[in-house]
Amino acid sequence: MFSRIIGTGRYLPERVLTNADLEKMVDTTDEWIRTRTGIERRHIAAEDQTTCDLAEGAVREAMSAAGIGPDDVDMLVVGTTTPDQIFPNVGCLLQKRLGIHGCAAFSVEAACTGFIYALGVADKFVRCGEVKTAVVVGAETLSRIVDWTDRSTCVLFGDGAGAVVLQAAEAPGIVSTHLHADGKYKDLLYYPTGVSKKTPEREDMQDVLTMRGNEVFKVAVSTLGRIVDETLAANNLDKHDIDWLIPHQANMRIINATARKLDMPLERVIITVQETGNTSAASVPMALDMAIRDGRIKRGDRLLLEAFGGGFTWGSALISY
Repeated sequence: MFSRIIGTGRYLPERVLTNADLEKMVDTTDEWIRTRTGIERRHIAAEDQTTCDLAEGAVREAMSAAGIGPDDVDMLVVGTTTPDQIFPNVGCLLQKRLGIHGCAAFSVEAACTGFIYALGVADKFVRCGEVKTAVVVGAETLSRIVDWTDRSTCVLFGDGAGAVVLQAAEAPGIVSTHLHADGKYKDLLYYPTGVSKKTPEREDMQDVLTMRGNEVFKVAVSTLGRIVDETLAANNLDKHDIDWLIPHQANMRIINATARKLDMPLERVIITVQETGNTSAASVPMALDMAIRDGRIKRGDRLLLEAFGGGFTWGSALISY
C-alpha cells in the first residue's frame, strides 16, 4: 500500500508587504533584499488572522480539488512553528472548522521542515493500512515572531499555508521520505522562549526569532546536498531522473545551490520565494500547489521535495505525481 496525492491547495493573506514598504520601516533597500535573497514581496496575516485561519483556507482548496468531504478524512496532520495556542493543537482547531470528527489530529513542530515531517508521518499511517485518506498541512504566521526592527531577519519571512490530501493507492505516490535533525545547531536559528522557559526571573528574554545567517546558510547548503544524495541512492536513481525540484523557499542562494547539486536548470525548479518570502513549513506545499495548478507538474512526473529549518531539522520526499 502507498499514499498518493489527490488534491492540493494554498492560501495567502491579502496584505502584501513589498521591499519598498520595508525601506520605510528599517535601514534596507529593495536592491539589497533582492540581490541577497531573491525576495520582492511577502504576504502578512491580518491582525485578526491566525495560523488556523490560513490553514483552513488551504485545506478547503485541497479537499475541493480531491473531491472529498469531512467524513472522508481519517487523519489530519499540521506542520507549524506558530500555533494559535499551546492546546488544543492546530489540527484539533482545524477539525472543528471543517466539521471533521473523531479521527487523529495533531501538529508537528519542526520549523521549516514541518510539512515534510508531517507528510512523512501521514505517509507511514497510510502505508501500514491504518489510514485511507489523510490531510497534511504546512501553515505559518511568522510575522508574529519576527523582530520588525532587525533588518537582517524581518526582510526574509512571510505568512501562508499549503495543504495536500493523501489517499491510499496500489502504486506510489510518495516513494520515500527522509527525515533528520541535529540539535547541536540549536543556537544558529531559534526562538528563545516558551511556556516552560520564560519565568519571572527571565523576563528580559526577547520574544523574537533570532538567526546567525551566514552559519545557517553554510550548514543548509551542505545538509541539503547530502539529503539529495541520500534520496537518490535510496531509490537507485540518478540526479537526471528528477523532473522537478520543489525546495523550501528560504532564499535564492540556497535554492540555486541545491539546483546545482542536481545539475538541474532553474526552469525545472519551482520558485515562489520572490512572491512569498520564507513561509517556513508552508513554503513547499504552496509551491507544489502552484505548479500543479498552473500545469507545469503533470501526472507521472517525478518530484523531489526538500526543506531545512531551525533545530536544525531537514528532510526530503520523493514523489511520483
